[in-house]
Amino acid sequence: MDVVYDGFISRHINRKLSEPLARILARTRLTPNQATWGAMGIAVLSFVSFVMGQNIPGGILAQLSSIADGIDGSLARLKGMTSVFGSFLDSALDRYADALIVLGMILWSLSHESYPGTWLVGFLAIVGTISVSYTRARIDPEHRLLFDKGLSSIASRDIRLFLIMLGCVAGQVYFCLAAIAILTNLVVFYRLIYSYKFLRAEDRRPESDLRPAELEEDTTTKQA
Repeated sequence: MDVVYDGFISRHINRKLSEPLARILARTRLTPNQATWGAMGIAVLSFVSFVMGQNIPGGILAQLSSIADGIDGSLARLKGMTSVFGSFLDSALDRYADALIVLGMILWSLSHESYPGTWLVGFLAIVGTISVSYTRARIDPEHRLLFDKGLSSIASRDIRLFLIMLGCVAGQVYFCLAAIAILTNLVVFYRLIYSYKFLRAEDRRPESDLRPAELEEDTTTKQA
């Protein structure tokens, strides 16, 4: 299973709420997968709130879904029910939840704001949001930590949903969409450049500088 990554907001805000909740829920019959679906349900409620014109509840529910998203993993560890499928389900539903929340914001902005290019801005926000997650998932596990620090990590899911809450509560949904679109896509391009330079330099290292594990992996690759 992948190492659990906690972004800045997750470490300093979300976990302070999700961990105690997970300990309480560990005494119940709730399973981690059910908790995952529960977090998805909160995201659906966020979407419905935006569609009904309620931007403040929509933003707050988006942040609550982010907090709830941390419960399933903690619950799985507390109950000894960690599984590869559970991690896969969580990642898959997170993408649907992200898309639904941003789509709700687009629909709200179209109905309550009069700024140009709302659909384009929203499209870029959705693409950037999904691409941030996809680039981390696609890089090999050995180098995944490259995206968990510094500028490569500033568009993580916990930060995005926290920004969405702030923007929606403030009633600036369009500008929040624009910020998400710019931030996520810049991070994706930064990751591409950063990983290209890092991996290219690593590929050029002589075999004498490689660790034994890397040499073994390289030999296995050549044999395959």
